[in-house]
Amino acid sequence: MTRAALSALLSHWRGNPLQLVMLLAGLALATALWSGVQALNAEARSAYSTAEGLLSEGGAARLEHPSGQIDQAEFARLRRAGWQVSPVIEGRAALGTGRVTVLGIDPLSAEASVGAALAASDLEGFFNGLGFAHPQTLAEIGPTDQPLRATPAVPVGTVLVDLATAETLLGTGGHITRLNLSLAQPDGLQPLETLVPDLRLIAPEDGVELSGLTDSFHLNLTAFGLLAFAVGLFIVHSAVGLAFEQRRAMFRTLRALGLPLRSLTACLAGEMVLFALISGTVGLGIGYLLASALLPNVALTLRGLYGAPVPGSLQFDPLWALAGLGMTLAGTALAGAQALWRLWHMPILAPAQPRAWAHASGRTMRLQAGVALALACLAAVLALTGTGLVAGFTLLAATLLAAALAVPLVLAAVLAGAARISRTPVAQWFWADSRQNLPRLSLALMALMLALSANIGVGTMVASFRATFIDWLDLRLVAEVNVLPRSPSEAEALHAFLTPRADAILPMQRIDATLGGQPGQIYAMKDHSTFRDNWPLIDPVANVWDRLAAGEGVLVNEQLYRRAGLAPGTSMLELPNIGPLPVLGAYPDYGNPLAQAVVSLDRFAAAYPETPIRQFAIRTEDTPGLMAALQDDFGLPSVQITDQAQAKELSLTIFERTFLITRALNVLTLSVAALALFAALVTLSGMRLAQLAPLWALGLTTRHLAALELGRALALGLMTMVLALPVGLLLAQVLLSVINVQAFGWRLPMQVFPADWARLGLWASLAVLAAAAIPALRLWRRGAAQLLQVFAHER
Repeated sequence: MTRAALSALLSHWRGNPLQLVMLLAGLALATALWSGVQALNAEARSAYSTAEGLLSEGGAARLEHPSGQIDQAEFARLRRAGWQVSPVIEGRAALGTGRVTVLGIDPLSAEASVGAALAASDLEGFFNGLGFAHPQTLAEIGPTDQPLRATPAVPVGTVLVDLATAETLLGTGGHITRLNLSLAQPDGLQPLETLVPDLRLIAPEDGVELSGLTDSFHLNLTAFGLLAFAVGLFIVHSAVGLAFEQRRAMFRTLRALGLPLRSLTACLAGEMVLFALISGTVGLGIGYLLASALLPNVALTLRGLYGAPVPGSLQFDPLWALAGLGMTLAGTALAGAQALWRLWHMPILAPAQPRAWAHASGRTMRLQAGVALALACLAAVLALTGTGLVAGFTLLAATLLAAALAVPLVLAAVLAGAARISRTPVAQWFWADSRQNLPRLSLALMALMLALSANIGVGTMVASFRATFIDWLDLRLVAEVNVLPRSPSEAEALHAFLTPRADAILPMQRIDATLGGQPGQIYAMKDHSTFRDNWPLIDPVANVWDRLAAGEGVLVNEQLYRRAGLAPGTSMLELPNIGPLPVLGAYPDYGNPLAQAVVSLDRFAAAYPETPIRQFAIRTEDTPGLMAALQDDFGLPSVQITDQAQAKELSLTIFERTFLITRALNVLTLSVAALALFAALVTLSGMRLAQLAPLWALGLTTRHLAALELGRALALGLMTMVLALPVGLLLAQVLLSVINVQAFGWRLPMQVFPADWARLGLWASLAVLAAAAIPALRLWRRGAAQLLQVFAHER
C-alpha cells in the first residue's frame, strides 16, 4: 500500500514537471545564496585565524613604545633582568612589484606559534635570509632578490623573515617594533614600570582583532544571505501549498482506500526530504561557484578597508557545506510544515474543491494581520529604545517582515476598492477574481516586495554613500603628492630635498593609543590652510582651527565622537602623556574602524618626541615634475610615491568593488523573487480553467483572457512596487542612521534618486511580465476542447 501511495504521489510531479522544476529551483537557489555567503565568511575568518595565529604567542601580552620603535638597549636590559621577551620587527616595504608587510621574528625566543614553527622547519635557511609568504603574495609581487618559500600558513600580503633581514628591508636602524612577553616568567623580577618606564604593557584583550573589526561586514553579508534564503523559501512554501491543494482529491482517495494518515504524512515528509537533498546538493555547487566569483571583490574590500589578509581564492570546507545542507533541510521543513499540519487535521472525506482554500483564507489573513501589527509595534519600540548592532538588525528584520505580511492585506483592500468603483462586468470580475486568487499569490508577492524593498533600500544607501564619499575624498585628498619615507634618516633627507621644491610639506605622525576605552591612534596636524580650507567638520566650536593650533583642544573622528558620546566644547578626552583636552569638534572618517584624535604638531612633539614621520603630504603646482625629481634625483622608488588621483582612484575602486557584492546579491534576490512569482502563476494557471471557461463560454476570446491575465500580473506587480518604495526608503534610513552608526560609527545623509527607482520599476515590470508570459501563452493556445471539458466534470 505504501508503494502504491508513493507512486500516486509522485505521479503528480510527473504530470506537472514545470512545477517540480520550480520547487527544486527555489530550494537550490535559496541554498546557493545562503551557502555562498557562508563560504565567503568562512574563508575570511579562516584568513583571520591564520593572521592572528602567526604571532599569537599563546595570547601573551606585549610591550610597545608610543613612537612605535623600541631601542635594542631596552630589549637587552629586559633580557639581563631575567624577563622572557621576544623581539618583533614589523613594517611595510617595497618588494618586487608591490608593497608587503614585513614581519621579522626571533624563533629561538618566540613561544610556540605558526611563525616559530615555520622558522624551525628550516632554521639554517631562515637565519640565512630565507623568508615565507603566501602563494598569492608571491604571484602578486613577482620575482624578487629576497629568497621566499610559499606556504599558506602566512597571511596574504605578509612576508615572514628573521630580524636581521627585516631590519635590512625596512631600514629600521636597529629599532624593534614590539616585544612579546612569554606567559611563564621567573619569580622576583624587577617591575616593568621601573625597568623600562618608557614602554607600555598591552594586554592581549586590548589588541585589535581582525575578526572584531570585520564583524559588521560579515553580519551584513549574513543578513543578505538570510533575506535571499527567505525569498527562496517563499517559492518552496508556495509550490508545496499549491501541490497540496491540487492533490486534495488524491489524499481523500488514498485515505478512503485504507492508507493510514500516519503513512500518508510520512510519505509526503519523505518526498520533501528527497527534494531537499537533491536541491541542497545542487545549491551547494552553485553556491561554491557564486562564492568563488565574489571572493576577489570581498578580499579587496577587506584588505582595503581593514587590512585583513584575505586570499582571493576559495578553499572547499565541508563545515559550511554541511551547514548549508542542514539549512536546506530546516527550510524545507519550515516551508512544508503548514501543508503537513493541514493534512494531519483534514477530515477523511474533506471536499476536494480548490475553492476551499480561498474560503479558508479569511482566518489566516486575520492571524497574519495580527502578526504584522505585533512586528510593527516591536520595530517602533526598537527604533525608540534599542541600542547596539543586534537591536539594529532586529529592527530591520521586524520592519521587513511586518511590511511583507501586510502586503496581501493592503492589496486585498485595494482590489476590493477597485471592484466597487468599476462599472463594466468584465472589470468587476477582473478585480474580484484577482482578490479571490490573492491567497495563492500572496507568498510570491511578499517575496517580490522583500526583494524590491531590499533593492531600493540598499541602492539608496550605496548611492548616498557614493555621493558623500566622493565629496569627502576630494576634500581629504587635497594634497597633490604623498611620500612614504622608509626610515627616520630618509625622512630627514626627504624634508631637506623637498623644502626648495614644494609649496608646503605636511608631515604625518601618529602613535597607537587607547582613546575613550577604544583602540585608536593619535595624529599630529600642522597648522596650514590645506586643513583649514578643506577638512569637513561636524559640530565644531568657534575658532576651532585657532584653538587647535594653540594646543587648546583635540579633534576626534566621527567613530570616536559617536561611540563615546562626546560633545564639542564640553567633553574632555584623556590622551596618554598629555592628559585631558577639550573636544573641539569631529570629522568624518569613512572606512576607518579605529578611533582617532588629532592634536597640534607642537603638542604631539612635546608628548611623543621620538615618533618617526610616516608620511609627507606635499602641496605643489607641478605634480609630474616633483614626482620625477623624487625618483630621478633623490632615487625614491615609485611605490613610495602616490599622487591624489591615484589614491582617489584606488579608494573608489575599493568602494565600487565593496558594493558590487551587495548589488550582485540584490540582483540574485530579485531574480529569485521573479522565479517565485513565475512558479505561482504557472501552477495557478492549471487550476483556473474552471474559473475562466465560463467567461470563454460567455464570449471572451482566449486572447482577451490571456491579456487579462498579463494585466493582472502587471497590476499586482506595480502595486507591490508602490508598497515597496516607502518600505525601501525606511530600510535605507535604518541602514544609514542605525546600522551604519552602530557597526561603523558614522552617519550618512540620506539622498533620494528617483531615476534609480524608475529603472528598478522597469526591471521589476519586465520580470513580472516574463513570469506571467508563459501561463498567459498557454491560456491563449488552449483549444475549445480543453475549455469544454471543464463543463463535463461535476464541480
